[in-house]
Amino acid sequence: MLPRGRPRALGAAALLLLLLLLIGFFLLGGDPECERLEPDGRAGDLGCPRCPLTPRVPSDGRLRGASALDGDPLAGHWDHNRSACDPWPQLPPKCELLHVAIVCAGHNSSREVITLVKSLLFYRKNPLHLHLVTDAVARNILETLFRTWMVPALGVSFYHADQLKPQISWIPNKHYSGLYGLMKLVLPGILPPGLARVIVLDTDVTFASDIAELWALFAHFSDKQVIGLVENQSDWYLGNLWKNHRPWPALGRGFNTGVILLWLDRLRQVGWEQMWTLTAQRELLTLAATSLADQDIFNAVIKEHPELVQPLPCIWNVQLSDHTRAEHCYSEAADLKVIHWNSPKKVRVKNKHAGSFRNFYLTFLGYDGNLLRRELFGCPSQTLPEAEQLQRALAQLDEEDACFEFRQQQLTVHRVHITFLPHKPPPPRPHDITLVAQLSMDRLQMLEALCRHWPGPMSLALYLTDAEAQQFLHFVEASPVLSARQDVAYHVVYREGPLYPVNQLRNVALAQALTPYVFLSDIDFLPAYSLYDYLRASIEQLELGSRRKAALVVPAFETLRYRFTFPSSKAELLALLDSGSLYTFRYHEWPQGHAPTDYARWREAQAPYRVQWAADYEPYVVVPRDCPRYDPRFVGFGWNKVAHIVELDAQEFELLVLPEAFTIHLPHAPSLDISRFRSSSTYRDCLQALKEEFHQDLSRRYGAAALKYLTALQQPRSPA
Repeated sequence: MLPRGRPRALGAAALLLLLLLLIGFFLLGGDPECERLEPDGRAGDLGCPRCPLTPRVPSDGRLRGASALDGDPLAGHWDHNRSACDPWPQLPPKCELLHVAIVCAGHNSSREVITLVKSLLFYRKNPLHLHLVTDAVARNILETLFRTWMVPALGVSFYHADQLKPQISWIPNKHYSGLYGLMKLVLPGILPPGLARVIVLDTDVTFASDIAELWALFAHFSDKQVIGLVENQSDWYLGNLWKNHRPWPALGRGFNTGVILLWLDRLRQVGWEQMWTLTAQRELLTLAATSLADQDIFNAVIKEHPELVQPLPCIWNVQLSDHTRAEHCYSEAADLKVIHWNSPKKVRVKNKHAGSFRNFYLTFLGYDGNLLRRELFGCPSQTLPEAEQLQRALAQLDEEDACFEFRQQQLTVHRVHITFLPHKPPPPRPHDITLVAQLSMDRLQMLEALCRHWPGPMSLALYLTDAEAQQFLHFVEASPVLSARQDVAYHVVYREGPLYPVNQLRNVALAQALTPYVFLSDIDFLPAYSLYDYLRASIEQLELGSRRKAALVVPAFETLRYRFTFPSSKAELLALLDSGSLYTFRYHEWPQGHAPTDYARWREAQAPYRVQWAADYEPYVVVPRDCPRYDPRFVGFGWNKVAHIVELDAQEFELLVLPEAFTIHLPHAPSLDISRFRSSSTYRDCLQALKEEFHQDLSRRYGAAALKYLTALQQPRSPA
């Protein structure tokens, strides 16, 4: 029982608390920097840094503060950028489709845009449609990436950048982005006529918030406003960065075009194309070129027509340029929305707080993109036929099946980023050969030696996580040998699942080979120094192609020594073989894998000779690029190459052993999959089941001709 008088004391305390809350409320509401809302719902002249997003929009469309127009670097600069006292903008309906346009060209820009898209997908709650203006390189990369990413409620449309070049090629541009930096000017003319609004983004921005909040700012446009922009956060357009600096005309500090809200149908109505064209032509009479690409022309138009622009809060484009004054924004704002790396140095820019922002960027750079395949529940979305088929197949799997992870791995669709690094295709040559191989992070050390041994083109598939892909990038950049090779195409297949998808990786690398022939190798083999030239000469001499269907066998050897002098000729190799420094490949472990090559005959051979297929034969071969693909059901360790040689034989490829060719396997620690194969009877049973299914498929395709391969199924153990 409470002592007498306690309720009265509690009541007094409650009243005191209520009084404090009311005082706090009125103090906040009466902040001298925050004016009350006008009857039309707009704030007064000054913004309030503690209030939400929407800036004060002056009725005349001009920046407040007379000295801002006179060139004072501080006066009047932040009043329209600071958050005003409007209520929080109403977000678009949950399932409304939001449209985003991005210009992207080349290999490096294609990597940048993926980090941007990751940040968009991480925070988004609405369906998105990306409108990507790309060159041929970026389109090839991004079409493959988005097709294999299979993100729900994400649509992608592509537009050919080359078709737009005539519209802007007349404009001299000194910016490093070249013609692509001018293409945002023509977006209203190329995007679908029925599309009313779009958010336009540079590839070097990173979102820290839901893009729906940015979309909501369209609601604050007046009837005349057609463009939403954040003020430029440097003194560039004030013309005082260095002596004789003459920028393009701009309103005050001007605006940055890394984040743009475009009201497309209004832009078309006001004659946007004619407007910016006439403005650019006039200014180019006295200015030699644009320095900041489209941004200069946007600002020149806004200087002449200030009523067109709706200034956006600075937090929607925090600019980390070399001369940034963005600290004025983020030191006052409580919640930043978009970070913009608008320096040519990108994330390597040096300014006061770049390290903190860089850590935020690196979070998305290494973030597992597989985790962004999230459904937007409650929103109807059109599922791709491939995705529906995959979902049905996965639903039919039995999780109690001992081989469940094998079957699940077979069905996994891996994200694929082809030509992850800059790549120059080889010039067309009739007998040229691409070395095709696959690897994971623990084999990166093989790349430099491989590049020294094989001077021709290569197509390599790497099985990596998102974070490992960045480590690989730095590895190549730091290597003089690797960074000098532009004819090596690296394709990142993102890691997903417990088993190594070896044949899926091989198929990715094989599909991206651009030469008429391919040498199907493994990453832990080093070819003879002369092999590239010798193979091309052999193809020509043997008249392969339409006149002869053959697979050229490259005899395989191995050394168990980590320190090893590589033979420069067949004679030197035979001497090492006789001295016990070299062995025929897997001679002591799996002799049937290479015995049909007939090494005794090879020692004396002076000309190519034909050998017959035999059970478990798995040589390394040179074949036409359009050869049969590897069977993707074989994951992990076992029978993945054997099955491919069976397929070649079934399609009547001759097996011709080349007398001067050789490749040597170097020692390395056993992989996780081979360890599991050796230690787990379940693993071996599952492999046997896959072999039997493979033979059944062969029988359906080749009929009675497939009976001879039945003997290949009798061995319970088999190599890769």
